[in-house]
Amino acid sequence: MGLWLLFVLAVLVWVTARQTSAHVLARVLEERRNERSVVEAQKAALMRRIRTAQSRAVLTGRAESLGLRMPADSEVVIVERSSPR
Repeated sequence: MGLWLLFVLAVLVWVTARQTSAHVLARVLEERRNERSVVEAQKAALMRRIRTAQSRAVLTGRAESLGLRMPADSEVVIVERSSPR
């Protein structure tokens, strides 16, 4: 009788330890998912900032603040690449 009781207690301790470990792991996984969501939101915000900074309106404004100007039509030269052979 005592051996069966010891066996049942051992199994219950093992199951409890496994369940506790699973809860801890689930909590860590949820934290990592939340961190990933935050990083993806930051990435999206940075990509929007890059697209805005690359826009013609922003670049033209910056060029004008540096004393540059848009070329006149007669100042534009189109260089064509010869076809590869």
